[in-house]
Amino acid sequence: MEAKQKKRSEIPAAYKWRPHDLVPSDEAWRQQLDALPIAQLAGFKGKLASGENLLACLSAQAALDEAFSRLYVYAHMKMHEDTADTTYQAMADTASQMHVKIMAAQSFIEPELLAIDEKALRGWLDAVPGLDLYRHYLEDLLRQKAHVLSAEVEEVLANARELGAAPDHIFEMLDNADLKFGTVTDEDGQQIELTHGRYGALLQSSKRTVRQDAWHTFYDSYWYLKNTLAAAYSASVKKDVFFAKTRKYPSALEATLFSGNIPKQVYTGLIETVRSFLPQMHRYMRLRQKALALPDLRVYDLYTPMVKQVNDRVPYEEAKEKVLASLAPLGAAYVDVARKGLSPEGGWVDVYENEGKSNGAYSWGAFGGHPYILLNYENKIDDLFTLAHELGHAMHSHYSWENQPFVYSDYTIFLAEVASTVNEALLMEHLLQNADDAMGAYLINIFLDQFRTTVFRQTLFAEFEMRSHEMAEAGEPLTVEALNQLYRELNAAYYGDTLTPEDKLDLEWARIPHFYRAFYVYQYATGYSAAMAFANRILGKGDVAPQEAVSQYLDFLKSGSSDYSIRILQKAGVDMSSPQPVREALTLFEALLDKMEQKLGFA
Repeated sequence: MEAKQKKRSEIPAAYKWRPHDLVPSDEAWRQQLDALPIAQLAGFKGKLASGENLLACLSAQAALDEAFSRLYVYAHMKMHEDTADTTYQAMADTASQMHVKIMAAQSFIEPELLAIDEKALRGWLDAVPGLDLYRHYLEDLLRQKAHVLSAEVEEVLANARELGAAPDHIFEMLDNADLKFGTVTDEDGQQIELTHGRYGALLQSSKRTVRQDAWHTFYDSYWYLKNTLAAAYSASVKKDVFFAKTRKYPSALEATLFSGNIPKQVYTGLIETVRSFLPQMHRYMRLRQKALALPDLRVYDLYTPMVKQVNDRVPYEEAKEKVLASLAPLGAAYVDVARKGLSPEGGWVDVYENEGKSNGAYSWGAFGGHPYILLNYENKIDDLFTLAHELGHAMHSHYSWENQPFVYSDYTIFLAEVASTVNEALLMEHLLQNADDAMGAYLINIFLDQFRTTVFRQTLFAEFEMRSHEMAEAGEPLTVEALNQLYRELNAAYYGDTLTPEDKLDLEWARIPHFYRAFYVYQYATGYSAAMAFANRILGKGDVAPQEAVSQYLDFLKSGSSDYSIRILQKAGVDMSSPQPVREALTLFEALLDKMEQKLGFA
């Protein structure tokens, strides 16, 4: 591990993505932004009372959104290369302001549409050539009629979106650009700069003092800012409550779920099902303490391997080949696209951490271009799984963009974590098949930890979000003390009394960026459960032949948002309206726990 982060200019071009595939240059970006035909939409205002005008308006809206999406993604990707670069900060801010302007310009469309007689509107769908493309969009809009307001109010709400985005933007600048964590001592006794990317790697150290130092040093930075972070999160929650209340939803949670036609029971049922398996999580925590032979179990002990350390170094080029080999069950065509995307010529991936680069990992992009993957690769086996995960997102985008028109080209948030986790499951199966006993135990350890972090931990997060929004809706202040108390109670329930409490762990909520995109994280848990079901079917462990399972899965990837998420999954053979996929996934966790206890001699 290098003592100091590299600058962007020191990273070889072969390991950088190519945003210029979206927009040729910064100057072209400005020219294209200035040329966006926003004013064209104004000509349709008050004139949607015919099928032909409606089609022309919706087509113009789609063309505008498609052109702008490339500009928005380009500006933000460039900012994420170095979040301290004021040029791209300004471009990203300009893009965000333009987004608000476009939303305001389009705000008349839905109220006017909903003022049209429903019978007449359905008649146009059958009579006007080309309008049928928008059938699902229009039917979904009719479903939401009670929550779409007058044109004047819709314009006000559209203009308020920039204000609503402020808490997220403030947190992003604080977390990525301004917050510094100081230095810590690594396993070799070397003083190194602590960063988001290095923090995760240090928590996996076999030396407890290294883990302890990294955890406390990292959390100290957030602890000093706890009141500021509580104010930012409180503002974000109040924003969610404001928009939900204004649109006449019973709660912020139901507002978010309603947009995707997700029954509330899916969210609350996830929490209920996971809570019913908490005794297994408590059993896992006891096993971890025994395996590590620790006098007590602390939060900084949760990421180091429970088994004897193996060589888990996986250089990036080796990681690419392992991931591609694991995807063979999905067919040669799938693998060929993935291989090209991961190549330097593909330009999809930004591999290594550099000074100022946005932390974590994601997949993004825009219709009409190719997907992009941001990594902060540290040559660990966790990074191997992150590559597989983000490639799953990217391939989902690729298939959706290739097979759907722009209006249905983006898959919903509810579906977003399925393809990524299928890739992880296939990688795990591939690695286990080719592992010796020591590596096999190590991989089962990783599998268990994936369940802990993706199902149990994300459900804890989901419950925190639900309850913090309920507090705000009840008029309770979201002070740092109140938020810490709530988080402490949830940690005690989910992890049990084996985990020794740490005061600073109460503040973990303050560093989770996904909390600024309310009610997102539960979909990691539901997506993981759906993915386990898909992977089992693809590998011949389900209720259909593998060939049929692969065909259904690829159809799922191609579906975009052309139907409601629950129905898209059901067509592919997985029913998330039932708690059964979550139960089956957690039953697998229990079986893996049995196997690990046997391997470690604690059965």
